[in-house]
Amino acid sequence: MQREVKVNLAKELGVEPLGVGAWAWGTKNIWGYGQEYGRKEVGEAFRESVENGVSFIDTAEIYGNGESERIVGEMLREGSFSREPVIATKFAPLPYRISPRSILDALDASLVRLGVPSVDLYQIHFNSPVPNKNGLLDALAEAVHEGKVRHVGVSNYNADATYRAYERLAKHGVKLASNQVQYSLLHRKPETNGVLDACRDLGVTLIAYSPIAQGLLTGKYAPGNKPSGMMRRFGSAFRESNLRRVEPVVDILREIGKTREREPAQVALNWLVRKGTMPIPGAKDGKQARQNAAALGWSLTNEEVERLDLATLGWR
Repeated sequence: MQREVKVNLAKELGVEPLGVGAWAWGTKNIWGYGQEYGRKEVGEAFRESVENGVSFIDTAEIYGNGESERIVGEMLREGSFSREPVIATKFAPLPYRISPRSILDALDASLVRLGVPSVDLYQIHFNSPVPNKNGLLDALAEAVHEGKVRHVGVSNYNADATYRAYERLAKHGVKLASNQVQYSLLHRKPETNGVLDACRDLGVTLIAYSPIAQGLLTGKYAPGNKPSGMMRRFGSAFRESNLRRVEPVVDILREIGKTREREPAQVALNWLVRKGTMPIPGAKDGKQARQNAAALGWSLTNEEVERLDLATLGWR
């Protein structure tokens, strides 16, 4: 089939190629919301992100059982932003809610929590193995035509599913805008499983979640110095052997960043931007939001990108 002209989502939305992921906003059991940080801190993270040019906010209905969306909605109602926040959220196609009506009802519930008449990007959170998947895409196209959704995306879709989603939406005159998948220097599978190539072929923006590998690329953690929080404390990524394996990568990030007065995580995020993706690191407070924003406004050289490519080949 003849494909549409390729459109970059960041340019289409009028945002920088960097966003902020709001999974930790309101999520208690996994990230410790309400213990190490709370409503005040995530409110500062939201506002500092936007004020420093990172106006794309990615949330989901299942983050904190809707609490993340409610927090975003509260901040939107408080207003007084120097630029308009751009909001993305997601629908979880659980086995008992895969009908077109289910996704439209979920969208309406998200709009209520966010306090907005429409959302800039609405995504299917994962590719449900249960039949009737296309019905969800048909319903999303309907939501676009009704003005409730500006752009449609998917998340955690493999290459074949990305092509199928693109073609299904195209039948309704709607372009698939994005596919949100895990991608970082320490998780380079999108380069080898066909997802990155599919996105480039279709003109679909790859939104990279966990872009600093849950903090592994910040340089803050090392053998004997694990982070707090259930996911990080018990996750396999923070085993002693893995922390030792990451050290040489972080050393290169430090070396490259030193010439520009940038931190390792900022170099890692810039690497993703140079790959043509939109990374969405998390931010639990204003300081982290400002640190993330410093990944913008400069660019790694081709030689530096290649050096990082070669240093992390084993992480594919």
